Amino acid sequence: MSRAILIALILAAPPVFAGGHDTATNEQNTAHAHADDKPVATPAATLAPAQPVNSRAAIYTTIEGEEVTGWLAWPAGQSTADLPGLIVIHEWWGLNDNIRQAAERLAGEGYVALAVDLYRGESGANPKDAMRLMQSLNQAETQGRDNLAAAYDYLTTVSGAGKVGVIGWCLGGRWSLQAALRLPTQLDAAVIYYGNVIADKAQLDTLQMPILGLFAGVDPVVPRDSVLAFEQALRELGKQVDIHIYPDAQHAFSNPSGMAYDPAAAADAWDKTTAFLAAHLQ
Repeated sequence: MSRAILIALILAAPPVFAGGHDTATNEQNTAHAHADDKPVATPAATLAPAQPVNSRAAIYTTIEGEEVTGWLAWPAGQSTADLPGLIVIHEWWGLNDNIRQAAERLAGEGYVALAVDLYRGESGANPKDAMRLMQSLNQAETQGRDNLAAAYDYLTTVSGAGKVGVIGWCLGGRWSLQAALRLPTQLDAAVIYYGNVIADKAQLDTLQMPILGLFAGVDPVVPRDSVLAFEQALRELGKQVDIHIYPDAQHAFSNPSGMAYDPAAAADAWDKTTAFLAAHLQ
């Protein structure tokens, strides 16, 4: 499907406003950024975990009478009760094999990682499908936040995790912030990879966890000005925030799947991520 046709389909959809954001504009920008993408594995997805891990499908909640299944990973030979937890949020493609591998790589760093499924059993094989799924999620934001809260409950009650953090890429980066806003005192750390952010101090003031933000300098989806406004608002509120913008990197530079993968930026972001999570969760 050509970029022009994909954008035309998005423009035909009615605008949806949520949380003070023009969701239709965000959808259009995402369509531009991903119109030529495919959900193919990049080195960010296929790198082996630092240590052997166990992994399996895990039903972590029920929504509208349907079970929601995520992917649970943890270091082999260890009890999940002895580990901090991570909620892992997929990008706009959905919970696919690349995200499962990303969760396993995070588990290799010493966490019980639960990759959630905000699309409830579906995933996108092409940009048109991914856009449809993202639009459906945007129209059910309360349900999405409840999904993430259920993932937190699963990690703390079923897996026995003590501290819990959240991490997400692209769409998942936006929902990483949504998880933090939904669980402002419960979560112990939040990592946002190039997801849409806000500068509303009334909302941000509720946040109690440290935040790491990793953004691209060349990004039509998440403009640099919005990132700087987000950072400034948090700093003025006295929050603990660490923002990094990679000047030459494009949106989705570190996605576990996608065509904008930037090895240098991705490697640096991974190092910052693991150091941040270790400092605040372990």
